[in-house]
Amino acid sequence: MRFVRRRIPHQSRHILRTIAARDGWLVESPDALRAGFGGLALSVELQNIEGPTNALAELRRCDVSGDEGPAGTGIVAFGSLPFDRDAPGRLDVARYCVTQFKDGPTWLTTLEGIDDFVSLLANVIPADQETQDVRSVTYQPTPERYAHNVALAVEILRRKEIDKVVLARAVLGSVPEPIDAASVAQRLHHREPACTVYSVPTSDARRFVGASPELLARREGADILCYPLAGTIALPSNVAPDDYQNWLLGSTKNLHEHAVLVDDLVKTLSQYYDDINADATPSIVSLRTIAHLGTRIQGHATRENVPDALDVLRLLHPTAAVGGIPHRNAYELICRLEQHDRGHYAGPVGWLDANGDGEWWIGIRGVLLAGTEFEAWAGAGIVSESDPIAEREETRVKLAVALSSILTDQV
Repeated sequence: MRFVRRRIPHQSRHILRTIAARDGWLVESPDALRAGFGGLALSVELQNIEGPTNALAELRRCDVSGDEGPAGTGIVAFGSLPFDRDAPGRLDVARYCVTQFKDGPTWLTTLEGIDDFVSLLANVIPADQETQDVRSVTYQPTPERYAHNVALAVEILRRKEIDKVVLARAVLGSVPEPIDAASVAQRLHHREPACTVYSVPTSDARRFVGASPELLARREGADILCYPLAGTIALPSNVAPDDYQNWLLGSTKNLHEHAVLVDDLVKTLSQYYDDINADATPSIVSLRTIAHLGTRIQGHATRENVPDALDVLRLLHPTAAVGGIPHRNAYELICRLEQHDRGHYAGPVGWLDANGDGEWWIGIRGVLLAGTEFEAWAGAGIVSESDPIAEREETRVKLAVALSSILTDQV
């Protein structure tokens, strides 16, 4: 299979976001927009995250001619992988892929022999669907049951059987008209410009659309960057956020939750990376209605066999930001208390190129769409100091971020 890469003039991000979010593959960070569209050129099946894969070999079998380009251009495979490490997934290469860097060049890679790029963009239907009234809604578990689950988890944590666990709950529902994923993506981009907006098809024939604030890992050659988030406070509207953010920076419970995550990531990365640097203290990552504690972690590998972007997933996913510590014990507790498969929620969303470079975000603050039906998830990190009602309210605020992109009124 042959592709052609060339540098092209700057394109409308609004149009690229619309066409990729509706029928293709979109991963748009504040630094770069990557949009795949025009149909599927190649799909690589992954038996699971855990096992070996020929994904990179499949990508490297494809020839790329034309202009030279940086990492993340050329053959780019998009994917949304399940939370469960043992569940199958896939990586998709689109017939057209545009990579547009912020204040920088734009690259187009096309399957050789096709050339309807201009007409495809010219005929994009505008993303102008309004939010809708909810027709039906189901909670899994109910808010009351979720608070009870948190109380059960806290008792286990107090016995020191687990250091941290992330418990999540879902809202499933329907609206009168089929939901336009492009309109959802446009709305999320407008409301959360600091987040990475994604829209990708899933292995269960749905579409996952969201705005993730959390970088799982960015791999560029021998360098790795992670930006984990843990510790949260809601930011009331029309109120200066400073006092709330200062409270978060001094919250013993939230600092403990965050430190457990950072320490575990640094320890895990040290197996393959040297010169690991983590911020000495967490900083505030402030969004529209919520703020988190975040820590920037960087590493550089001087050893042979530098992990590629898929190896990084095997190494890190799921982090304590969405799973817990110890990992296996926390996962077993999640399965016992949630009793509902997370599917793609909290799984990696991102891209991989033929060089092994890639960028993966944690699939949170999103909705899974299928026609008129939707499913949204939110979780909270539980430690021994957690309060069940406060954790339930935290998930309510997080759910509202995603649900407001499709619903006129909150549920």
